[in-house]
Amino acid sequence: MSVRTVSDIHLAREDDLPAVAALATEARDDSPTGAQLGAQEADRLLEHLSVLLSAGGHVLVARLDGQVVGVILGRVVAAYMFAQHASLYIDMLFVAPRARRHGVGHALLRAAADLAAQHECHDIYSAPVPGNRGVQRFLARLGFAPAAGHRVVSVAALQRRLAADATATAGRRSARLGIEDLIARRRRARSVMESGPIDMRTVGGGAPSRRHPAKAG
Repeated sequence: MSVRTVSDIHLAREDDLPAVAALATEARDDSPTGAQLGAQEADRLLEHLSVLLSAGGHVLVARLDGQVVGVILGRVVAAYMFAQHASLYIDMLFVAPRARRHGVGHALLRAAADLAAQHECHDIYSAPVPGNRGVQRFLARLGFAPAAGHRVVSVAALQRRLAADATATAGRRSARLGIEDLIARRRRARSVMESGPIDMRTVGGGAPSRRHPAKAG
């Protein structure tokens, strides 16, 4: 059985933005409360994304089988008032339904955690779409805790949780492949048993010859 894996996570380039806009439209249809980026028209979404990037925002995209299937929109927020350290604020996290359960969300958050560490952020905040329980459960499993209407996790804690999940996933995949190999070997053995005994006379090209004893005299 083949396993689909994320082939690429990178900061969005200009030619990625139309695919990101299409994902935003898909997110609107998938969300119980409507679009996370506000606008519905593709041109307007491209304008919003351009403004986000020009204002220092970050757009992370994930590719699976060559197609953009996941996105994170985020921005680094400087220390302010009682917040003594910078933070990464995630405005949008979305993975296309067809690409879920293939590690796309984990890969995106791993890239987001690396981005946060590069900017010396201590925490990552996320504003999950209200009513989208799937996203909320996903973030909660990775250690995001409720915080003033948002969810927050420290960068170090998220990186530890992602590393632990990756190890556990690799272990499960190895165990599954081991089971599949065992099943395949048992099937081959059963096939041999069901085919009946092997006629040894056919080995070597025919029935064994008999040597007649020499006559005396």
